[in-house]
Amino acid sequence: MRYLAFPKLFKRIKKVHNSSLAEIWRPSTQKEALIYDTMLIVGASVFISLFAQIKIPVPFSPVPITGQSFAVLFVAVLLGKRRGSLAVAAYLFEGAIGLPVFAGASFGFAHLLGPTGGYLLGFLPAAFICGFLAEKGMDKSFYSAFLLMFLGTAIIFVFGLLRLAQFTGTEKVLELGFYPFLYGAFVKIILATFLIPAGWKFLQIRRNKE
Repeated sequence: MRYLAFPKLFKRIKKVHNSSLAEIWRPSTQKEALIYDTMLIVGASVFISLFAQIKIPVPFSPVPITGQSFAVLFVAVLLGKRRGSLAVAAYLFEGAIGLPVFAGASFGFAHLLGPTGGYLLGFLPAAFICGFLAEKGMDKSFYSAFLLMFLGTAIIFVFGLLRLAQFTGTEKVLELGFYPFLYGAFVKIILATFLIPAGWKFLQIRRNKE
């Protein structure tokens, strides 16, 4: 397709500097743009479901360590607030109607109401806010990207812990739903922090060589 040509690609980087990475490749015609957006949203929901299968169980807690939060934040920053939120919503809908997309290939609407439901529902505001901030340029540097990922992770934790506390009680909620996952959360934040700005830097370098 014409809009994937490298010369045109790098000429558009400056134009979309305060937007998401996905906006660089977005075609200008309405029909092609709709197809492009739909493919991104569906593809991103599949991406999240695949990373959700990366599951490390914690014996003393009902909440496993998974790749879901990394995938959600990564998708949100790449796609922006609108497409990122729709991708997360599609992922939650797919799981709710019976597709095995949640952690451990689980599914069902009951998961949204169970102990892990808060984490799942927290993906939506986290995706919207991180996508919004990415569109404002917070994904361009490593420092700001770290703050962006930290904020998104914090939002997911807040929603998750509020729901989990209804099952475990407030006296045990941090012990069961927060402390065991700090290391994993930190690793995922660092990984996403390096990948997103690195993508922008790669495109900028290629543009300067044109």
